[in-house]
Amino acid sequence: INSDESCDMKSAFTRHVSPAASARCVILIIIRAETLSDTTLVTMIKRSFGTNHFALRELCESMSRCSLTLSGLKCHHCQHCDKSFTTSTYLKIHQRVHTGENLHSCDQCGAAFTTRSSLKLHRCVLTGEKPYSCDQCGAAFTRQRYLKIHQRLHTGKNLHSCDQCGAAFTGQNNLKRHQRLHTGEKPYSCDQCGVAFTGKGDLKRHQRLHTGENLHSCDQCEAAFTTRSSLKTHQYSHTGEKPYSCDQCGSAFIYKKSLKIHQRVHTGEKPYSCEQCGKTFSHSSDLKIHQRIHTGEKPYSCDQCGKTFSQRGSLKSHQRIHTGEKPVHCDQCGATFTRPSTLKIHQRIHTGENLHSCDQCGAAFTQQSHLKTHQRIHTGEKAKLFPPASSSCPDSCVVLF
Repeated sequence: INSDESCDMKSAFTRHVSPAASARCVILIIIRAETLSDTTLVTMIKRSFGTNHFALRELCESMSRCSLTLSGLKCHHCQHCDKSFTTSTYLKIHQRVHTGENLHSCDQCGAAFTTRSSLKLHRCVLTGEKPYSCDQCGAAFTRQRYLKIHQRLHTGKNLHSCDQCGAAFTGQNNLKRHQRLHTGEKPYSCDQCGVAFTGKGDLKRHQRLHTGENLHSCDQCEAAFTTRSSLKTHQYSHTGEKPYSCDQCGSAFIYKKSLKIHQRVHTGEKPYSCEQCGKTFSHSSDLKIHQRIHTGEKPYSCDQCGKTFSQRGSLKSHQRIHTGEKPVHCDQCGATFTRPSTLKIHQRIHTGENLHSCDQCGAAFTQQSHLKTHQRIHTGEKAKLFPPASSSCPDSCVVLF
């Protein structure tokens, strides 16, 4: 490269070398950049060329002719699929995917892998084996790398913290994905059905539902899942197994997350608080429902009469007014009700528990509101006939409601 062709390295990268810039100019910058590390130079080149694979390939070819190398720069390109690699060895291993040569096949399911280590990891997934365990908390992992990342939680080193809620993560990408919970951002959407996700991995797993690739099917009911762990959890519904049990009360759950939420009943933990009134909740879903009190939102509407509700369960109970359905019944007297809470109140008649008694005549009622209505009889207010649950009141006793 002639000195006439030289350009200032700092100013060139300050303005970001465009994909159209001469590869020879970039090579000159690399030669003169004695104080910069390969990592820094590679980062600069990636920012400059972006996703222009043609320009990057031209640069790599020019570097090869000049006998230049940069550790970390993917200069070895696959002619079949445009993937790039940092070494020719990695490229050769990758090309087995296209040629089918020297693949390592799983004797359990027939899946093929380019390396023996990938096959070994795949077998761990099938068997559930997790050979690398944490000596601090017992958490187990399929890869040693995952264990090392996990151990940061105990050492506190290299953690990335959320400035919204203080949650800490071992990886920058995990933090970025978590922060989308606060912003509501879901940048990855399915072009088949429009469903959006916070992470690219979640989108890829979802897309298998459309393509039918790599699905895990249940041999009991043929339901299909995108992950083996989801299939395993689903199979508990057939076996009745609940592998996660509470050491306080013995309650058992299918999901580990469900156990964790349940344990808040014993600890009293309520990590979700309302910004409007400060009320706290043990479930995020309960907080979401509560916040509708402040916003006035009632997203569930009755298609019969148009009445709206803040909770799906309230709508379902309301719809029984139109259908006449009363699925809850009393095993003492056979009385039927539209909701369990009404049955619970009714059962006080039989048990005598939590009854509300009138201090004037001794009449007892299942609800405080009915007692207050009844007491109007003694004040002389106009009343409507309503029999008390338990009464020493004469037959003419009536209640306004």
